[in-house]
Amino acid sequence: AKVSDFGTSKSIALEETHVTTRVQGTFGYLDPEYFRSNQFTETSDVYSFGVVLVELLTGQKPVFSTQSEEEVRSLVTFFLLSMQKDSLFDVLDQTLMYAPEEDIEAFAKLAKRCLNLNGKKRPTMKQAALQLEWIRSPEEANAIEQCTDEDSDIDDAIELSATASYSTSGLVLNDSVTLILDA
Repeated sequence: AKVSDFGTSKSIALEETHVTTRVQGTFGYLDPEYFRSNQFTETSDVYSFGVVLVELLTGQKPVFSTQSEEEVRSLVTFFLLSMQKDSLFDVLDQTLMYAPEEDIEAFAKLAKRCLNLNGKKRPTMKQAALQLEWIRSPEEANAIEQCTDEDSDIDDAIELSATASYSTSGLVLNDSVTLILDA
């Protein structure tokens, strides 16, 4: 699976190290820290990824209308309130009702961590990928965590596929995220 294009990618000249532009990200995915700092960071992608996780849990779009269609709501706010009220299972997409409860809770807790308003308190994409791997298969995840060789194929695959890249030596600043879920 590939998750990408939160609207923050920008092509730049090879010799440039900084770009100033107007934001064109998709509303609902944008990191709230961007509105304070006017800068996207690696943790901005983590926030956007958290929104995608919540979309998967709820089956809702990042911004949606209420049943009366008179009010527009933020999915993130809706989700976080449901977590706070301990009513996560009331807002789940119906297709997840038969999934293991502990997996749903772990997935929701990861999403909540990704949505932390303080970017420094969010997990890295590598940590998020490892958590997803653990949810999917605790035995495989333990094997990955025990892998300490930095040059190993598994570690390289996770590092390359689960982190946002900010390259100033290339032609593109790419703020997309790619996860290999079935290796």
